[in-house]
Amino acid sequence: MIISDVFPAHPPELAREMVTIAHFDLQRVKELVGARQSLAKAAWDWGFGDWETALGAASHMGNRPIAEYLISQGAPPSLFSAVMLGQLEVVKALVAAAPGVERMRGPHSISLLAHARMGDQAARPVFDFLQSFRDADADAPISLSEGQIAALVGTYVFGVGITQQVDLTADLKMYANNKMYTHPPQLNWTRKGTMTRPLFHLGNLTFYPAGAPTARVTFTEVADGVVMTVSDGELALSAPRKRQPAQ
Repeated sequence: MIISDVFPAHPPELAREMVTIAHFDLQRVKELVGARQSLAKAAWDWGFGDWETALGAASHMGNRPIAEYLISQGAPPSLFSAVMLGQLEVVKALVAAAPGVERMRGPHSISLLAHARMGDQAARPVFDFLQSFRDADADAPISLSEGQIAALVGTYVFGVGITQQVDLTADLKMYANNKMYTHPPQLNWTRKGTMTRPLFHLGNLTFYPAGAPTARVTFTEVADGVVMTVSDGELALSAPRKRQPAQ
């Protein structure tokens, strides 16, 4: 066996697979956890610090069998799993212990109320309880016109390598019938070779990426096109949009 350079930490690609398949594939979850039980606690950063655990994935998908299996294998229960599983007394106790916790967002900025919605009838009492708070669901993003969207989409370049580019697209069909988002994203931000991050508009062509409410992606019109600026903690990156070939 070839020993990974990250040993004894789990290989990142294994953690990523675990979190990914915890959304939908119970059989594969059991195979991975059967080989390495600690993977029940796996976490992955999808981008901009949007950390998601395997249990978090099952919770916002409303996947009760996977969530219950992961907990039985050592995954720490969370507020989000309790909401989806319909554990009303647990949720009430956490809200009482930490006032305002109902505003907390889960992976990909999915709200507590959405987790209850994904839990279906078993979580209906939790859904009704959370609806008594005005801030348990996500705020609606500022609307964008078709003209504004068309003026922003394209490829933004911040270096010479093929991966040093960001594609901004408006193909949002994947969210059309998705109950996880009360208000669907408005644009997709994808660094070449990485996972897509949905964007939500805050106004003035400034957005936050899903799962990272303090990060900012801002677009500014300049004389010869559009410049994208990404601000995330100490990171500040600017990238002009690649010019489109003349028609």
